[in-house]
Amino acid sequence: MDERTVRIEENLRRVCYKIKKKGREILNDVDITPPQFEALQYLIYEENLTIGELSNRMFLACSTVTDLLDRMERNELVKRVKDENDRRIVRISVLEKGHHLLESVMETRQNYVAEILSELSEDVIANVDVSFRIFNEKVEL
Repeated sequence: MDERTVRIEENLRRVCYKIKKKGREILNDVDITPPQFEALQYLIYEENLTIGELSNRMFLACSTVTDLLDRMERNELVKRVKDENDRRIVRISVLEKGHHLLESVMETRQNYVAEILSELSEDVIANVDVSFRIFNEKVEL
């Protein structure tokens, strides 16, 4: 493997780790666990998922996701809603408090990134922006 590729991978890993670590600190301030936050993101961005669909997205057992959702429902972040077309299906709906929480956490994370970027020149920021956009397009999740 060439040296530059190794260096890029290492830097990506370090950046991801540091942002994830900062994200967990932010979550401690709003009283939500990282798995609950991950579930909240899926539920907001993909809307009306079932427990099974959410389990598949998170790579967790349905029973684990059920427990997670029970806690989120008690905290008034989500509610279970019977599907209009098939009453046997239960979908998860995000409540207003859940939307506000996600917005607040994302804003704090974005402020953290903005703080880091403020120490860089406009040219470097533009290069980082373009590079990450291209790299993101090439990565398949």
